[in-house]
Amino acid sequence: MKPVYFISDAHLGSRAIKHGRTQERRLVRFLDSIKEKAGAVYMLGDIFDFWYEYKLVVPKGFTRLLGKISELTDLGVEVHFFTGNHDIWAYDYLEKECGVVLHHKPMTLELGDKLFLVAHGDGLGDPDRKFKFLRWLFHNRAAQVMFSAIHPRWGIDFGLRWAAHSRKMQENATPATYLGEDKEPLVLYAKDYLHSHPDVNYFVFGHRHIELDLVLSRTARVVILGDWITQFTYAVFDGEQLWMENYIEGETEP
Repeated sequence: MKPVYFISDAHLGSRAIKHGRTQERRLVRFLDSIKEKAGAVYMLGDIFDFWYEYKLVVPKGFTRLLGKISELTDLGVEVHFFTGNHDIWAYDYLEKECGVVLHHKPMTLELGDKLFLVAHGDGLGDPDRKFKFLRWLFHNRAAQVMFSAIHPRWGIDFGLRWAAHSRKMQENATPATYLGEDKEPLVLYAKDYLHSHPDVNYFVFGHRHIELDLVLSRTARVVILGDWITQFTYAVFDGEQLWMENYIEGETEP
């Protein structure tokens, strides 16, 4: 089988990331470098720092990335786009215009003879009550309808400001670090999930902005993908093995 790639957490368009244009170009160059050999690309959420689709309006920008995704799907590469907690509000634009397969929930899939559980990771094992409430609010259909009534000039600006403020607060308070096997929410979630689904071989998540590859049992591992802000990390599955990589500019074989 052709290699399958997993990436997450680029947060493109963030007002808190000063190198945003360079960051987008780097992601596009990575996708361009794998377009002839990839069987599928799984984008596991928060690719955009804020993405809200109105009926006839989407956020401006991202033309390089959207064009490259469209090129991949035109070439027959499957591109699966999982919504994260920053780009929850993707509806049908990316499917219709770019050809992606859109996912709003965790998904189990078989690749080769391995079973994967893939998800962005928000809401899985996270004990933070404030985050749980915000996640419920952002997914609430009534709240989405009310937000859609706000003119995009103000609605999208508000979303971008909120996302930038959230990122700065997180970085100033508790930069993302691995909490340990007994405290990391996604690790605890994977361990609990294994009790009722022992056939899962790989758990692949984004969300936490840490790079982790942890053995859970003889047959199961959990991988957290890092990000495409400072780490530029991704995972590759070749049909037999899954491993992590860093994209370094100038490499011909990422």
